Amino acid sequence: MLSFSIGKGTVCMQQNKASAQYRRMTETPVSRLILKLGIPTTISMLATSLYNMADTFFVGTLGTSASGAVGVVFGLMAILQAFGFLFGHGAGSILSRKLGAKDTDSATRAASAGFFCSLICGAGILIFGLLFLNPLMRLLGSTETILPYARTYSIFILFAAPVMSGSFVLNNILRYEGRALFSMIGLTTGGVLNIFGDWLLICHFHMGIEGAGISTAVSQLISFCLLLSPFFVGKTQSKLSLRAALRSVHLIPQVVATGFPSLMRQGLTSIATMMLNWQAGVYGDAAVAAMTIVARICFFVFSVGLGIGQGFQPVCAFNYGARKYSRVRKGFYFTLAIGEIFLGILAIAGMLLSAHLIGFFRDDPEVIAIGTFALRVQLAALFFQPLTLCANMMFQSIGANAQATFLSILRSGLYFIPLILALPMCVGLTGVQIAQTVSDILAFVTAIPFILWFFHRLPKDGEAPSIGRT
Repeated sequence: MLSFSIGKGTVCMQQNKASAQYRRMTETPVSRLILKLGIPTTISMLATSLYNMADTFFVGTLGTSASGAVGVVFGLMAILQAFGFLFGHGAGSILSRKLGAKDTDSATRAASAGFFCSLICGAGILIFGLLFLNPLMRLLGSTETILPYARTYSIFILFAAPVMSGSFVLNNILRYEGRALFSMIGLTTGGVLNIFGDWLLICHFHMGIEGAGISTAVSQLISFCLLLSPFFVGKTQSKLSLRAALRSVHLIPQVVATGFPSLMRQGLTSIATMMLNWQAGVYGDAAVAAMTIVARICFFVFSVGLGIGQGFQPVCAFNYGARKYSRVRKGFYFTLAIGEIFLGILAIAGMLLSAHLIGFFRDDPEVIAIGTFALRVQLAALFFQPLTLCANMMFQSIGANAQATFLSILRSGLYFIPLILALPMCVGLTGVQIAQTVSDILAFVTAIPFILWFFHRLPKDGEAPSIGRT
């Protein structure tokens, strides 16, 4: 009897928590809810970006070729992120819509399937990367002078591949559940530890780029453990279970289809980084280092918009699953406005300080000259990114996979790849510097009719969805 009473009490407590979470996600004013979820996510993104920049800064003290290696290995990390987001966004979007429909069991199956698939995928990348390390580094854009640094750094990233891929899934599941605070704690702690590790191992123990690799791998492992802990202490509605994952093999195609836009977006980012390194490498290691620094600074600024956008995703998915479409519309416009305001302010500040920012990471006149113009041009493109980003996140969150996939391939694929190949042939190094900006403008123009079409077809609250899935 005692066992039965405890079990019954536990079930009632879980039901009360689920009901409270449902009310919070569907009744809290949209703007307040997005900020409440988006601010921790923004802090997480800034922390992640900050430790990426810390790697660039500390490794930059080792020389220009070492700085270039950071850009090469960034392509490898983008591959890991691509598969992590494939399963993370796929499982998270399904999970949030199922919780919105009050189907907790399906949410657990989706979360478990996505998590264990990511671990397997990360292990596969680890094995493949070690077997083909030199060809992989060259494929990612390494020159012969950069290769020794890239090899050393990448080995540690590869050994951390399973936990890095798994962390992306855990982060997204927590966000889509509306538990962004736990996600922030895990990612921010990992970021702070990585910065401290870089300082300790490079500056004090003089371990060079090997120290940067060790610091990244260890901090990623600690971050993974912190992100995993809420699932074992009853802080989440969904659970992670190998048994649930094995019973949910049939869900994997749906998880992959939902997360496919993220795979395309992040995978193309990796290809774009590789091609950018190739094209910049024609003009020497200074050009590779400069474009690497520019990419890190722009991503740091973009993290603000990305964090608020990721705060919008669970609100969008949950309320679409609950058939509260008016909240989806309000959330989209609020997120777009906030993104434009914050990114605009940061972009203008960055343009005014471009030379100082580049010089902070690498005190090399050639790197500063190349990077200053590229940074100003790419910061200007930030005004065009919020609309494209919000559209992509909205379509993915509601399960409109075809539209989300198409929009996801524009910025780093359909437009960028032809531009990075063609523009340098026409205007030389300037073409390398402006390719991303031109691509962002074209992606912005393309996204507009998709958004207008979606809101024209959006049904009234309570009606069956005409687009995507609940």
